[in-house]
Amino acid sequence: MTEAQRAGASVGLTFDRITIEGGKPLQGEVDVRGAKNLVTKAMVASLLSEGVSVLRDVPDISDVRVVRGLLEIHGVTVKPGVESGELLLDAGNVRSAHMREIDAHAGSSRIPILFCGPLLHQLGEAFIPDLGGCRIGDRPINFHLDALRNFGAVVEKLPTGIRLSAPNGLHGAHVHLPYPSVGATEQTLLTAVRAKGVTELRNAAIEPEIMDLIAILQKMGAIISVEPNRVILIEGVDELRGYTHRAIFDRNEAASWASAALATHGDVFVHGAKQEHMMTFLNIFRKVGGAFDIEEHGIRFWHPGGPLKPVVIETDVHPGFMTDWQQPLVVALTQAEGVSTVHETVYENRFGFTEALQKMGADIRVHPRGFAAPHRRVPRRDLEQAAVITGPTPLHGADIEVPDLRGGFSHLIAAMTAEGTSTVRNVGIISRGYENFEGKLRALGARFTVDG
Repeated sequence: MTEAQRAGASVGLTFDRITIEGGKPLQGEVDVRGAKNLVTKAMVASLLSEGVSVLRDVPDISDVRVVRGLLEIHGVTVKPGVESGELLLDAGNVRSAHMREIDAHAGSSRIPILFCGPLLHQLGEAFIPDLGGCRIGDRPINFHLDALRNFGAVVEKLPTGIRLSAPNGLHGAHVHLPYPSVGATEQTLLTAVRAKGVTELRNAAIEPEIMDLIAILQKMGAIISVEPNRVILIEGVDELRGYTHRAIFDRNEAASWASAALATHGDVFVHGAKQEHMMTFLNIFRKVGGAFDIEEHGIRFWHPGGPLKPVVIETDVHPGFMTDWQQPLVVALTQAEGVSTVHETVYENRFGFTEALQKMGADIRVHPRGFAAPHRRVPRRDLEQAAVITGPTPLHGADIEVPDLRGGFSHLIAAMTAEGTSTVRNVGIISRGYENFEGKLRALGARFTVDG
């Protein structure tokens, strides 16, 4: 069984291939629940207390199943609550787990690295296996390990992974990130809240999911101050208690359905989406020619007719345009009249998904080292790439394979936009971040069949 098939099977997905008949607008309503990028970290945060935490709006996705398994092998009791999407996490009996167990549950997930701070506080040691993840770039863990060393952790590299210990406990630290990495910011927060003394984190990520994690930690008893210029101050406390929290909505999934509506000339209402955390996306969506209405319980996205317009996008950390947003939107840009450019500055290999779009007839040229351009807002990075999309080009059906999570959803959008029939393989990966995507596609009128 492949990694993608295992991911799908963990949430009851019985197929790994989908055959789509394209050319039909998506119309209807979908719900989005808690953000994958917050929920999984909130589950890890429960390790910091010895009480019961209650997390609501948890999506049934494979990444949540992975974290649940990792928590359970470390002695945390995880069970469903009263309402749908509610989890109760009891960390009263945290214990060490063997590397083999961790490796078996983690698969290709990079979540285990975030267990380090909480486990060092609770047990004095932590183990992490070789880390995987989507094939979108190297994503080194050096930022994480350097931050942990600053707190007093001792890092020992083993043939099977990494062992960390804290023989003298963990203490407050000065951490200056070379890049506002979301993962390294989360690592610092989860470690600093119970370290002795004050931690100053500079060049921190300030994504909405980070702010929601800080809100959770404050509910647990942490003392955290978000200062200007990406500075966060954390005063360590001796103990934390459980929390009750409803997770922030998944803005990545919301943007994906918005892009699908635009590319297919459709009309989709996304329940649970909120304007505040999507403003940068909404601006670009409008510039391209999409329409949206902000309502109390969600956002309606639709194609209002007429030609789509080309745009220039530079991905960046929040409050910039998210790297996770560009992949679904690129499909719609293949239908815009003119030349669009996407400068990818966050990950070094995020355009692998465009090969399938080219196979379907898209005119996309990827510049592996990016290129200089006038009026850039985001400073160039050594790792950046650029994609130039010339449209409009009609897309036609093809046999394609999903490379990663957001790229995979983009392939579904492309197949639904294209004339003819497409077969998309390896779709289990999509279940890592999209809850019940099969049911949602059916609700929007997509025409497809599934095959294991």
